[in-house]
Amino acid sequence: MPSRTKIRNIAVELKKHAPFTLFGALTGIVFMLLFKNIEHGTSERLFYIFHPAHVILSAIVTASMFKLHTRKSNFFVVLIIGYVGSIGIATVSDCLIPYAGELLLGLHAHPHIGFIEGWYMVNPAAVLGVLIAYFWPKTKFPHSGHVLLSTWASLFHILMALGGDISILRGVVVFIFLFIAVWLPCCVSDIVFPLLFVRGEHVSHH
Repeated sequence: MPSRTKIRNIAVELKKHAPFTLFGALTGIVFMLLFKNIEHGTSERLFYIFHPAHVILSAIVTASMFKLHTRKSNFFVVLIIGYVGSIGIATVSDCLIPYAGELLLGLHAHPHIGFIEGWYMVNPAAVLGVLIAYFWPKTKFPHSGHVLLSTWASLFHILMALGGDISILRGVVVFIFLFIAVWLPCCVSDIVFPLLFVRGEHVSHH
């Protein structure tokens, strides 16, 4: 179980990341208005650009957070934590939460599970992110890019189901689900998940 110190620091990180996530969700709404008449096939192709890119940055941050806070540098341990953290949380963020929003809107939706349907792109992306983190562990820039890419991946997942039928109510629902899909899962992936495997009280803000 995480200590009180870790829980407090994690809560601080979630609070600090809320404004940037809000900005990311707003960019998603702008994209939705710009691409509202986009074809389903084009939305799907864009999803499979942003989703693997999101996975790469997520793997970099997840693996880096673990590597920077532990003395264990065994590559296979870093690989497992980076892979599971990035693939698992990115699937929730980019695929499952948007799918829940689509169901709430009454859309004819399909949950596009990236690491299964696009396994040849998404799984290598996670491994690449871990490799980068192992030799060049960084957290700040990858996390910021990760938030934006996750927003856009989630958006194009939703646009595949919307089919250009956008109203004010749907725009509000999409905004809420974009915020939820990015804020909690991305912070869990980048901050909470890797720190669960770190012993001791030292948790610095990244």
